Amino acid sequence: MKAVYKEHAKVFKAFCDEKRLQILDLLCSGEKCACVLQEQSDLGQSGLSYHMKILVESGVVESRQEGKWTHYKISEKGNAYAIALLKELTTPDNITVENNFCK
Repeated sequence: MKAVYKEHAKVFKAFCDEKRLQILDLLCSGEKCACVLQEQSDLGQSGLSYHMKILVESGVVESRQEGKWTHYKISEKGNAYAIALLKELTTPDNITVENNFCK
């Protein structure tokens, strides 16, 4: 598989789980500490860590350390990339090739 497809899949994997969608919804109102996300998403520490790893690796979410706490926010760059990628992959080409049709 091409490496580019693996990178694209990471982005879409971020959106393929109810808990991750809930976390993204919580982050829409601004940066949150992991403890707040854990409480508001009703996830345990290991569950939250699992989902945050996927979100951060996708580039959609950024993290920063402050002492012993990790804070998360939606990445502006990751947001723009995800939107552009979805548009690119779902917009048909304007060029029609005759060999693409069944006979």
